[in-house]
Formats: sequence, structure tokens, C-alpha cells
Amino acid sequence: MHIGDMILNHPHNRGTVSPAIIECIEACSDCAATCSACADACLGEATVAELIACIRLDLDCADICAVTGAVAVRGTGRHEVTLGRLLEACAEACRRCGDECAKHAEMHEHCRICAAACRRCEQACRDLKKALGRVAETVTA
Repeated sequence: MHIGDMILNHPHNRGTVSPAIIECIEACSDCAATCSACADACLGEATVAELIACIRLDLDCADICAVTGAVAVRGTGRHEVTLGRLLEACAEACRRCGDECAKHAEMHEHCRICAAACRRCEQACRDLKKALGRVAETVTA
């Protein structure tokens, strides 16, 4: 991906960038696309009625990941509190979606792949939240 180069060349970064932010943005983008694809694949299954919760969580997770990644990529005037809260919400959405997909992973390969993408994104969000430090917790909105 080119996102690392873009962030590295942002005028506010002055040539330094946390690997955690790049990993998080890439994981969010990948998870959003993977969850959307999993929801679509679930809709194609003969047992679609049994996958309703999975589909809903896939779609929620895809949307939350897309928004989190979009906000994380913006370096100009970044608001650490907002980003921190989005990272928490994204990690939770990924955890829930990953848990649900894991229930279907033995029967549906697309759910196994989605669960793995969710786990990666969950961890990346948690890692970036830590990398942001205590700023997001102490700064008031």
C-alpha cells in the first residue's frame, strides 16, 4: 500500500511516523473490505437464515472500520480524543464480528478469513490506542 508513504510525506509528520498508525489504517481498510465480502458471501449461502447475526455484524464492522481508518489517516488537526474513542469502538466491533464469524469458520471459509481480518484489526486498533498514549484519556473535548 501507499499509505505509509503518504503519511510519511505529510507536512505535519516531518519524516517520522509511528508504525502503529500505518498498521491500523491498513488493517481497518482490509477488515472493512473483508467484512463486506463476508456479508455478501453469507447472503449467497443456502443457510442464510442461520447467518443473519453474522451478516449484521459484518456490515456494522465494515462501516466502523472504514470510518476509523478514514479518521486515522488524517494528520492535520487530528483530535486524539475522537480518534481514541473510534479506535475503542472499532476494536469492539472487530471483536464481536470476529467472535461471530469464528462460530461459522468450520463450515464457511469466508467466515474463517473474516474472523482473522477482524482479529488483526482489533489488535491494530488496540496497539494504536496505546501508541497514542494517555493524551486521549486526559484531553477534554
